[in-house]
Amino acid sequence: MIMLTAVLLASPAHAQKRVPETQTEIKLSFAPLVRTAAPAVVNIFTRKTVTTRSFSPLFDDPFFRRFFGDQFRSGKRSRKKVQNSLGSGVIVKADGTIITNHHVIKGADEITVVLSDRREFDAKIIGSDGRTDLAVLKINAGREKLPFLAFRDSDDLEVGDLVLAIGNPFGVGQTVTSGIVSALARTQVGINDLNFFIQTDAAINPGNSGGALITMDGKLVGINSAIYSKGGGSVGIGFAIPTNMVRTVLLGLTGGGRIVRPWIGAEGQGVNSDIAASIGMKRPVGILINGVYPKGPANRAGIKVGDVIIGVRNHDVNDTESLRFRIATSPIGQTLKIKLIRRGKVRFVNFPVEAPPEKPKINKTELSGYNPLQGVTVGNLSPALSDQIGMNLLSRGVVILEIRRGSASQRFGFKPRDIVKEVNGDEIRTVGQLQRVLSQKSKQWNISINRNGKTLLMAINR
Repeated sequence: MIMLTAVLLASPAHAQKRVPETQTEIKLSFAPLVRTAAPAVVNIFTRKTVTTRSFSPLFDDPFFRRFFGDQFRSGKRSRKKVQNSLGSGVIVKADGTIITNHHVIKGADEITVVLSDRREFDAKIIGSDGRTDLAVLKINAGREKLPFLAFRDSDDLEVGDLVLAIGNPFGVGQTVTSGIVSALARTQVGINDLNFFIQTDAAINPGNSGGALITMDGKLVGINSAIYSKGGGSVGIGFAIPTNMVRTVLLGLTGGGRIVRPWIGAEGQGVNSDIAASIGMKRPVGILINGVYPKGPANRAGIKVGDVIIGVRNHDVNDTESLRFRIATSPIGQTLKIKLIRRGKVRFVNFPVEAPPEKPKINKTELSGYNPLQGVTVGNLSPALSDQIGMNLLSRGVVILEIRRGSASQRFGFKPRDIVKEVNGDEIRTVGQLQRVLSQKSKQWNISINRNGKTLLMAINR
């Protein structure tokens, strides 16, 4: 037993160099590690009340009501039902602070946390971040110090390292599965806005979301979040959010109640083989910078259009997602050493880690009047607002933030995150300017919008 514990709880560096070599070592068990780590992993049960409509929303439209009257709108128009869902979470502080996935608790009216010893607690949401799919909960266990998992630096992981996944798959109860790290820095998963995942073949199934991925030193290295599956069960391709991102979100939500992510102040694209050949690179690597925000951190660091960023600190970056991850997980106020290629030569620049500015002010406004944009809420785009709503941080102009249900703008097909570029030939730069243009009477409205980088033209008759 002493040898068993010593081998299992050896330092990470030692564990990475050892593989079972003898029959005795092959019979070793993960049990001591599980006994230590499992009490910090909890089951999460949520309940929310949803309202379903008993008639088509078309009958809310005055046009249809002229022909059909209110006969279809009378009586019981909607009904309520309770939806239950389950997931997992990890206690990361002895005071009852818990990390889980945003999608586990999204829209929940009630959240119950069940510990490994079957005690139940009501939980409150400290904060939730849909962009990283992470949420922070808190339970009150009085003066008791709860078991918790310490963070491990996820950048220390290597492909092939042994890991355990702990969670509540399919609601059957706490379950432990083992595997290895199959890949690192998976950025083309498409689960959230900040894609950068640990891939593992440890079995992860529905209900495991928010559970722990731990290493052989008993520390938390990731939060299990998603699987690749055609039938809903594990096929050996699971994804976990690295603890370096988890730590950033935890500090933001428990500190100021909101997450302020640093920004690079530039935009670019991953270098493919065609781009590499055109600029004289021997192989496709890095991010080609094709836009720099004036007076932003990239500009002041000396980064220029045409530069190819290939590294941040001691980490290679090969696509925009990995660059965003390295910047987003760096503390504001820090200076990063960025490695880049300029005209075939390797250079290093000192990059200041800063929050995106809110310039111009948002001026959030709901538009009214007799015009096609009646019922939309708009705001002036700034790097801070763009980051908040998940848009390109170099975007400028007036953006649609919300659309009131049943309004003229909804019927005409406008969508949140549309950027209003022109109205009747007038270029739109600010909310105030848009209001002035819309206050003018017109028999026909010609509106140009930018949607996901594409320009759409709308001609709407009065």
